[in-house]
Amino acid sequence: QAQPVESGGGLVQAGGSLRLSCTASGLTGSSDFMGWFRQAPGREREFVAGISLTSDSPFYGTPAKGRFTVAGDNRKKTVYLNMNRLEPDDTAIYYCATHRGGSVTVASSYDRWGPGTQVTVSS
Repeated sequence: QAQPVESGGGLVQAGGSLRLSCTASGLTGSSDFMGWFRQAPGREREFVAGISLTSDSPFYGTPAKGRFTVAGDNRKKTVYLNMNRLEPDDTAIYYCATHRGGSVTVASSYDRWGPGTQVTVSS
């Protein structure tokens, strides 16, 4: 089954920035809303941000805290997560997923998940 693919993770110092990308091209029948989640060791997966590729309407979760912005390119079926002023607590695996219905902040509302990309923020 086709899945989204994330890229752009890495190691960055506190206060730095990263830009994550997620491409969902080739996924037929997918919802136009795509979400970003993250999961740190020992913690539940939490909603970070999402966006509708057709209406370009963003939606932010608590972890975004005004430091992250989400953007989409419907032509490329790609969403981006721009992360600024990163903190060690942002260290996690970041996943993107396609929304199938229900609350956009709940992981069970998504049906196709990428393998994730590791983000590590050093202090």
